[in-house]
Amino acid sequence: MKTIGNFWTDTVRITYYVLVPICLVFALFLVSQGMIQNFKPYTVAKTYEPFTIQVPKVDAAGKPVMAADGKTPAMVDQSVETQTIVQGPVASQIAIKMLGTNGGGYTNANAAHPFENPTPLSNFIQMLSIFAIPSALTYYLGRMVKNQRHGWSVWGAMFAMFVCGVLVCWKAESSGNPIHQKLGVAAADGNMEGKEVRFGIFNSALFATITTDASCGAVNAMHDSFTPIGGLVPLFNIETGEVIFGGVGAGLYGMLIFVVLAVFIAGLMVGRTPEYLGKKIEAYDVKLVMLVLMVLSATILGFTAWASVTDWGQAGLNNAGPHGFSEILYAFSSNVGNNGSAFAGLTAAPADGNPHWDTTLGIAALVGRFLMIVPILALAGNLAGKKLIPSSAGTFKTEGATFIVLLIGTVVLVGALTFLPALAVGPIVEHYLMGAGTLF
Repeated sequence: MKTIGNFWTDTVRITYYVLVPICLVFALFLVSQGMIQNFKPYTVAKTYEPFTIQVPKVDAAGKPVMAADGKTPAMVDQSVETQTIVQGPVASQIAIKMLGTNGGGYTNANAAHPFENPTPLSNFIQMLSIFAIPSALTYYLGRMVKNQRHGWSVWGAMFAMFVCGVLVCWKAESSGNPIHQKLGVAAADGNMEGKEVRFGIFNSALFATITTDASCGAVNAMHDSFTPIGGLVPLFNIETGEVIFGGVGAGLYGMLIFVVLAVFIAGLMVGRTPEYLGKKIEAYDVKLVMLVLMVLSATILGFTAWASVTDWGQAGLNNAGPHGFSEILYAFSSNVGNNGSAFAGLTAAPADGNPHWDTTLGIAALVGRFLMIVPILALAGNLAGKKLIPSSAGTFKTEGATFIVLLIGTVVLVGALTFLPALAVGPIVEHYLMGAGTLF
C-alpha cells in the first residue's frame, strides 16, 4: 500500500452509506421522544401575566449605554407580554449534531432545552450517539490492520481515561461548593448551579465529560458554573487533543499520533528501533508527531497568554481572578480543539469596537481544524510508503495491558507537562481559593 486513500471517494461513501442512514433513524427516534420536527415559523404566544426582564439600555442612536464602571452595559427593566416559542426541524439537526460530533445547538440552551432533549432516554441516547462512530472506528482500525486486539487495546485506553474523567467530574460536582455550604444554600444537593434539575449532577457531569472527550460542543449544563475541578475535567479533555474517542475520524488519527509516540518511547526504553504495524518509526516520523503536538499547545497557550495580558482580552471576561483565566484558556482550547463548548462567562462578540476575540478565536479554529492535519497526512503518507518488516521477539506488542498503560501514560503525561502550568494558574488555584472561602 503506497497511498492513503482518495478523499472524494471516502467522503461520498461515508456520507451516503453511513451518516445519512443513521441520522435518518436517529432523527425518527428523537421525534418519538417528543422532539419537534417541522418547518413552521416561531410561535409568538401571549402570556397570562406580563413579566419584567432586564435588557441593555441604548441611546437614541441605538448604541449601548455603559454603566458607571464604564465596562458593563447599563440595564433597564422591560415589560414583556408575549413569549416566542421556537419551531423548526430540530430533530434532524440534533441527529446530525450528535452523530457528527458538531455541537452547535438549535437553541442557545443547547441540550438543556426541552425541545432539544425532552426525556431521560433522549439524553442517554444523545450521549451514546456522540461516542458511537468514534468508538466504532477503533474496531475498524483493528480490521484494517488485521490485528483486532490492537483495535480493542486503543479502545480500552480511551475508555479507561473516559471513566476516570467522569468519576473526577462527578465527585467534584456532587461535593458542592464549600462557600455555599457555609451559607447553608442547598448543601446536600451538591453544585446544581447551571444544571437542569431533571438531569441532576451525574448526568450533567457525564454529558460534560463525553462532549469534551469527543470533538463535540453539545452541552446539557453550563460548564462555566462547574466547580473548579469539575471544570478542569472538560478543559483537560480538550487539551489532550480530544483523543479520548474524539470527533468522527479526528479522534482516531489524534490517538494514533500518541500511539506512534508511545511506540517510540518504548523503543527508547529497550534500545531498539521502534516499529508500528510493521513499519519502522524513524526520526522524520517523530518530528511530524511532535509538530502536531506543538501546533496544538503553541496555539492554545500562545493566544491565551496574549489575551490574558491585554485590555481587549480582559474586556470580554465576566469573572476576575483564576476563573477569568480559565474562561480564556477554555475559549482557545475549545476553538483549537474544534469543540464548540464554552465557559459561557466570556463575551467574544465583536461589539463595541472590540473585534479581537472574534478574530483570534477564528484563527485558532482555522489552525486547529486544518494546520494540524498537514503533518498528520505527511506522517500517514510516509508510513504508507515504507516496507513491511516481519515482527520478531524484540518487536513491542501494540496490544494488551502493557500497551494500554503506556498509551494512557503518554497521553496524560504529554498533556500534563504541556498544560499543567496553565491549569495550575486557573482551575487548580481557584479550587484552593474556593476551599478557603474566597469569593470573586
